[in-house]
Amino acid sequence: MGTQRVKVGNSDLEVFPLVLGGNTFGWTSDEATSRSVLDEYAAAGGNFIDTADVYSAWVPGNAGGESETILGRWLAVRGNRDGMVIATKVSQHPQYPGLSAANVAAAADESLLRLGTDHIDLYYAHFDDRDTPLEETAEAFDALVKAGKVRAIGLSNYSAERIEEWFGIARENGFALPVALEPHYNLVHRADYERTLQPVAELEDMSVFPYYSLASGFLTGKYRSAADAQGKERQGGVSDYLNENGFALIDALAKVAKAHDVAIASVSLAWLLRRPQVTAPIASARTPEQLPALIAATRLSLGDEDVAALDEASAPLMR
Repeated sequence: MGTQRVKVGNSDLEVFPLVLGGNTFGWTSDEATSRSVLDEYAAAGGNFIDTADVYSAWVPGNAGGESETILGRWLAVRGNRDGMVIATKVSQHPQYPGLSAANVAAAADESLLRLGTDHIDLYYAHFDDRDTPLEETAEAFDALVKAGKVRAIGLSNYSAERIEEWFGIARENGFALPVALEPHYNLVHRADYERTLQPVAELEDMSVFPYYSLASGFLTGKYRSAADAQGKERQGGVSDYLNENGFALIDALAKVAKAHDVAIASVSLAWLLRRPQVTAPIASARTPEQLPALIAATRLSLGDEDVAALDEASAPLMR
């Protein structure tokens, strides 16, 4: 299990087929709990952690960078930096908004300090910045690669058209090409990726790392009625699915999960692993106890009938 590795695009990065999301660090998981989650993930063979400089600026009292800081301290204590692949992002930190060249350079240096490392393995443009010329942003990312501060480039929350434009600019100028795409994609949010992003990911051989893989917890099966979501911290992310079609999908997931003797969350993630260009889904664990169901997805081989049943059940939710 610990030897599972998948290549990221045409880069030299090789990662575990489940990405541990770092958005909970310093938010719903305190530092001690975050370290326990990281320990359990690494013990299971995991080596790929996804964070961002903005995590978790939305929490009262936080300024942004808390997740990177907690991760950096864990890497230092464990002495395992060389065995881990670290992804982080730029454009949303309150002190470093946008993707101007100066901002990208400064934000990267701050992330490196918080992470306690001299390089970022995969650096994402977090959100498209249409106020900055794309040429300027692409050149700024290329400069980080040339300086040895970044090993590979990723794009997150970009349209297919803007991804193609970035590649065109990079090729024309000899810049480093992006190798990874991080889109919102899961069983209840399929249309954007499958209709527009998947074709360009296939064309450019980009590894895809879907976020919201479990739809804010909905695809774990814990919400079987609208009442189940009342008062939950992240219920805003599941309200669109608390309907007949959503619950029918959960029933279909439960049937497949029962047949394989695994958790519903495992099936939801395993479905993503069967999708074109998806290298590894991103999933967060608030506590170590939530990790086994996530890790199990990497060992679960869904049959064609399983996938067809889930495709059919999720089709009414396509949007």
